[in-house]
Amino acid sequence: MEPTPLSRNRDFRLLWVGGLLASLGSQLASIALPLLVLRETGSAAQAGAIGTVSVGALLLTMLPGGVLADRIERRRLMRVCDVGSLLAVTALVIAVLRGHTPLPLVLLVAAAGALIASTYGPAAGGLLRAAVPREQVRAASSRMQARGAAARLIGPLGGGALFAWHPVLPFLAEGVGLLLSTICVALMRTRSVPAARSGAVFSRSELTAGLTFIWRQPYLRTLLLIFGLGMNFAFSALMFATLAVASDGGRSGVGGGTVVSCTAAGALAGALLAPKLDARARDGSLVALSCWAAAATAGVLVLTRVPVLIGLLCAVCMCLSTVASIGFVSGMLLAAPPDRIGRVQSAAGFLSTLVQPFGPLAGGALLGTLGGTRTFALLALGIALCAAVVTWAPPVRRGPAPVPAV
Repeated sequence: MEPTPLSRNRDFRLLWVGGLLASLGSQLASIALPLLVLRETGSAAQAGAIGTVSVGALLLTMLPGGVLADRIERRRLMRVCDVGSLLAVTALVIAVLRGHTPLPLVLLVAAAGALIASTYGPAAGGLLRAAVPREQVRAASSRMQARGAAARLIGPLGGGALFAWHPVLPFLAEGVGLLLSTICVALMRTRSVPAARSGAVFSRSELTAGLTFIWRQPYLRTLLLIFGLGMNFAFSALMFATLAVASDGGRSGVGGGTVVSCTAAGALAGALLAPKLDARARDGSLVALSCWAAAATAGVLVLTRVPVLIGLLCAVCMCLSTVASIGFVSGMLLAAPPDRIGRVQSAAGFLSTLVQPFGPLAGGALLGTLGGTRTFALLALGIALCAAVVTWAPPVRRGPAPVPAV
């Protein structure tokens, strides 16, 4: 019997729409929060503290968030997360309407958003696994990635426009999105109830269960170390250096805007392309292809700096990287035991996020020390090394171990 198409899967549609509304609201506020601090204080340093607090809170709460997603019924947990986010945004709206927004309140809202996201994401992954048949997980993950890419493409632009109209509008829009997201999740019939377990919730074994599972799978371990850690670091350094060069050191908004827009469009194209690939496509081969494409892009940037060409190359890189990421995440969701999905997903996200903030720092330091040509040559060499490891590493060539159906 053929499974119900995703377009007619009521619970998947509700999960997709609810997540889109929440993601779009979050992206609207992501650009508005630093603008609000700049407007209130005029301090770029204080505005930059928002990003630091968000990343720090996310890293601190990712592993505990995965534990909660494996301990509490996931649909209920997502609704609690939405309501918590709505309360934080409501406090911010009241403060903006009163004409004074203290920096501690803004930082608290940013930290609360990161904390809630670290729990909401793993819970949504577990609920997706319950709502969709195994053979449709890859297509469903692709649509989820496309949803996120669309929100990242539209959200900052819309948030900036709403903020220019009135500072409170982006946060009001986020609150409406969260309310509608809560309703969508509440209307779902699917339940994802983890197996009952005894013992301390946040014990060392519970917090590290996802990391342990990935480490014991040679295929997942190799791809995560090279693609999630090495390539994430090198690629974020490459993107920052590319943006700096394309914008002529910050003097040209057109060049930098071209790169950012093309990168976002590439991510969306990759999410739309992924479900159309043959199901037999090897995820390791896709990861290797995306690594070689990034190395080639860095090599081209040694020779030319035309903004349109740079933007197109970044779009291709992001497209291939998104396709590879979807394949890896889908395989990981299918390989993880049902009672450990949240912790496995959190562990992978934790390792990937851990190095990402240091990429732009390294890219900027290399540009300042070596200049553009030698920076891109060094990045091309480092990324090519990652690509070679993924291409010829025995665990990747063997592929993932067979996973029994649950």
